[in-house]
Amino acid sequence: MRRKDFVFTSESVSEGHPDKVCDRVSDEIVDLFFREADKAGIDPYEVRVACETLATTNRVVIAGEVRGPAISVATIEETARQAIKSIGYEQAGFHWQNANVEVLLHAQSVDIARGVDAAGNKDEGAGDQGIMFGYACAETPELMPAPIYYAHKVLENLARARKLGQGDAAKLGPDAKSQVTIRYKDGKPVEATQIVLSTQHLEENLSSDDVRAIVEPYIRATLPHSWITDQTIWHVNPTGKFVIGGPDGDCGLTGRKIIVDTYGGAAPHGGGAFSGKDPTKVDRSAAYAARYLAKNVVAAGLAQNCTIQLSYAIGYPEPLSIYVDTHETGRVPEDKLEKALPQIMRLSPRGIRDHLSLNHPIYARTSAYGHFGRTPEADGGFSWEKTDLVDKLLATFG
Repeated sequence: MRRKDFVFTSESVSEGHPDKVCDRVSDEIVDLFFREADKAGIDPYEVRVACETLATTNRVVIAGEVRGPAISVATIEETARQAIKSIGYEQAGFHWQNANVEVLLHAQSVDIARGVDAAGNKDEGAGDQGIMFGYACAETPELMPAPIYYAHKVLENLARARKLGQGDAAKLGPDAKSQVTIRYKDGKPVEATQIVLSTQHLEENLSSDDVRAIVEPYIRATLPHSWITDQTIWHVNPTGKFVIGGPDGDCGLTGRKIIVDTYGGAAPHGGGAFSGKDPTKVDRSAAYAARYLAKNVVAAGLAQNCTIQLSYAIGYPEPLSIYVDTHETGRVPEDKLEKALPQIMRLSPRGIRDHLSLNHPIYARTSAYGHFGRTPEADGGFSWEKTDLVDKLLATFG
């Protein structure tokens, strides 16, 4: 039985965090391949991208394996530069225009392609082995755990204010981290006991108190009003000065923020990162599918909490196992959900891609502020956040 009274903490990092810069660049490359494939009349099912990015002081290295349209090194380099510009890096140690960008992409392994590609009677197989988890809970309207949801929102709102030049928020830099500790009573979030915010600032003479004066109004506007009390403890730029930020201050790498990307530690993670991967890689697509199914189970009122695990073997189309845990909050037996869910949605890589319309340039926007708990978009972005299976689930289980 899950505890009813406890405190729980989740962290987030901004789009300017070194690792998130790398996630953004890698996902921009995925989007680029889908866009160029469409222009060239190439079947999007033929696109393959596994792109890793490393960033350090005025240097970006892009490496990995690809298949699809012929794209010049210059185009890939310019795509990376525009991503960095959009984030806001124009500092001496990391500048979108001056950084040395090295592109080391090469053709996908034929051995991997043989296992993944459809051929004859063989359906498209999973791009790798692995386990993936999806989770949903009734803590927020977005059916996300409250600590990670609000940790993301704090940074997202500060980044928006920074980019719009709203008041003193213009004095902040792109690199930032947040952490929110929430107290639960009777299983429901009721209070923020600790708030941590570290943000880069562009004026060297700003103190921690100065930065708190800038960010506190945005944090108070983001969290539910009653959650911040006189007992809430604040930690704003606890080490003092934070001027050197981004990859100039700390090396970044794609895929190092997998807990930030998912549920903030409130649910398991399979271990595979998302960014830089096309949807044949089940690390990404099956994690999206698992979230989609878990969210619909909770949205349908079949459980208050739902964890779903899927597992795959490289080259095989169907999941090897499906596990559902409703944490003693369900009104439908878990074994029945395990049998029904793959009947409602086919969970092969191709089935997931078709159902969630994943063969489109929708990935760069996922690279910061979480892959889950977002609003579905008209062009297919965040399609896994839809709750359009509720009627089917209710028809199945009543």
